[in-house]
Amino acid sequence: MGENMVMKLASNRFDIIFPYHNQAEKAKKIIGKIKKNGNKAVALPSDLGDIKSFASFFEQLSIELKEYFNVNRFDYLVNNAGIGMNISYMDTTEKQFDKLMNIQFKGVYFFTQQALAYMNDGGGIINISSRLAQSCMPGYSAYAAMKGAIETLTKYQAKELGYRGIKVNSVAPRPIATDFAGGIIRDNISYNEKIKTITALGRVGEPEDIGGVVAFLCTDNARWITAQRIEVSGGTGL
Repeated sequence: MGENMVMKLASNRFDIIFPYHNQAEKAKKIIGKIKKNGNKAVALPSDLGDIKSFASFFEQLSIELKEYFNVNRFDYLVNNAGIGMNISYMDTTEKQFDKLMNIQFKGVYFFTQQALAYMNDGGGIINISSRLAQSCMPGYSAYAAMKGAIETLTKYQAKELGYRGIKVNSVAPRPIATDFAGGIIRDNISYNEKIKTITALGRVGEPEDIGGVVAFLCTDNARWITAQRIEVSGGTGL
C-alpha cells in the first residue's frame, strides 16, 4: 500500500520523502519511478519501533529538505508503517504485544510529535487504521486494539492541531491483498474467498484501492475534512 500511496501522490505532483526499514533496493526502484514521473524523491532508512532513533532521522530529514528540495518544511505526513500478527488473544505474549505497540501506536504517536516541527501550517496528517478497529476477527485482538488507539489519537490530533490549520484523518482499509501478516489475504485461497463473501463489492481489496484516497486527502479538495475516520473497505461486513 505504501508504494501505491507514494505513486498516487507523485501523480498529483507531490515531491516525496518516504522512509523504509529493510527494503533498500525496493526503495531505490520506487525513487526511480517517481523521478520518471517528473518529481523529486528521497528515501531515508528508519525504524518506527525504535523511538530513540527518531532524532537522527529528523536531523537527516532536515538536511534533505534544505539541500535537495530547497525548503525547510513539508506539507503532509502519512503514517502507514506497520506489521501484522495473527495470534489468538490467549496466545499473545507480552513481547509480541510490545512489538505491535511500538510500531503501530507508540511509534506513530512520538514520530508525529517530532515531525510537527518540520510541518507547514495548513498541511495534513493521514493515519492508516484498519476496518478491524470497528469489527472483530479472531487473532487480531492486539493489532486491532492499536488501530482503535490510532483512531482516538486522530481525533485528539485534529482538535489540538487545528489552530495551525493542520487536518488529521484516519483511513481504514480492510482487507487488502498484500504481503501484510504473511500475505494471508493475498495468498490463502480459502481466506480470500471468505473475505469476498462478506464484502459488498464481492472481492478482496488491492493496494490501488487505497492510494488514491490518501492522495485526495492531501489536496485542497479535502481542506474541510478533519477528525474523520474514512473506511475504504468495499463494504466489508455488510
